[in-house]
Amino acid sequence: MTETSRTPDLPAIDRIDVVVTDFTGRVTRMRSKGSYDTGEGGSLLGKPVLVRVHADGVTGYGQIRPLAPHHAMSETYASMKTAICEVYGPRLIGRRVMDFEGNQALMSQLGPANWNARAALDHALYDLTGKLLGCPAHDLIGGLSQKRIPLEWSVSMARDPGKVKDDALRAVQEFGIRVLCLKAGHPDGWAEDVKNFRMIRNLVGEDVSLGMDPNTGWTVASTLRILDALRDDRVDYIEQPLPRDDLAGMAAIRANANGVVVMADESLASLQDAWNIARSGAADVLCLKLYKHGGITQARKIAAVAEAANLRINIGGLAVFSQLEAAAGAHFCASRPAAQVMPGAEFIFGLGVAGPDPLVPETGFVIEDGHVRPPTGPGLGITVDEDAVAKLALASDSVS
Repeated sequence: MTETSRTPDLPAIDRIDVVVTDFTGRVTRMRSKGSYDTGEGGSLLGKPVLVRVHADGVTGYGQIRPLAPHHAMSETYASMKTAICEVYGPRLIGRRVMDFEGNQALMSQLGPANWNARAALDHALYDLTGKLLGCPAHDLIGGLSQKRIPLEWSVSMARDPGKVKDDALRAVQEFGIRVLCLKAGHPDGWAEDVKNFRMIRNLVGEDVSLGMDPNTGWTVASTLRILDALRDDRVDYIEQPLPRDDLAGMAAIRANANGVVVMADESLASLQDAWNIARSGAADVLCLKLYKHGGITQARKIAAVAEAANLRINIGGLAVFSQLEAAAGAHFCASRPAAQVMPGAEFIFGLGVAGPDPLVPETGFVIEDGHVRPPTGPGLGITVDEDAVAKLALASDSVS
């Protein structure tokens, strides 16, 4: 390698900021294991954590909203803030911006399961590196394998079937979505899940891919009864029917699913989880959500395990009100070969369908006929309005 062709020696991290910001809207959804709720305005619980990483006068941004209280993840804004400001941050100061593997290895030693905090830092480092090099994040992780990414809409459960119907119709008619995932595990029993599925299948027809996600709310017996009841209604996939540790039960369902694709979500967080799922034959698809793996760097390794095991991947995570989180998902998805990725990336709720991102007033990152193109600007390609950050800040801290 000639001296002129060497990668520039990027500067070291000199400061890290953490800001918990408020939302200007609220999203609540019904699930089998408790509600999804971004919380009241002004409350800290349920709000996203914005991370700024600074080097040589340039700033990289990452943002993750911790889901707690949640049955599969326990991080909150407070645990994220503490992990970054007191554990990871002081030891990342002075390290090379582009040392993605080394920085992740350091965090694995210090606090391996603080996945949300690690993801926010990891995404900020990709944003910062892309800005320093003048290239989009997908060029740092494999290039642009997919120029247009098909999107998936997660349809919330509701006591009123009309609300489920309206949610599905909006996705298809207003945004052109061709992949719908119905939340399931109805509190009144599995028969309600069957009714809801038939209602939506009859509504949207055969041209829309339709799956079900009970968020660990079924049993092996109820899952097989549901699949049998819907054998003529074409269930395209089921996502995480059983508790995260029941890989044997997941494998039993897969063996008797008669071609219905089985996806693992809550069962998958770490790289070791991916190996265990593949080894036990518990799923056809691994649902990758960057916030639960520690960001793009770790997700790439999980995707490699899936590729080696001949499994497909799905890019999940609602990214509610967050263009930054949605963009990270889009760059990662775009870098993977289309043949490996199950159609339908879930980060659509970061693209304004539930309300605008209060930190990003203007963007070209939009839905087009049920698809989205990954941003092409440097880094994540999203411009944050710092005046909005200052206005909506609920708590903040810095490490230098």
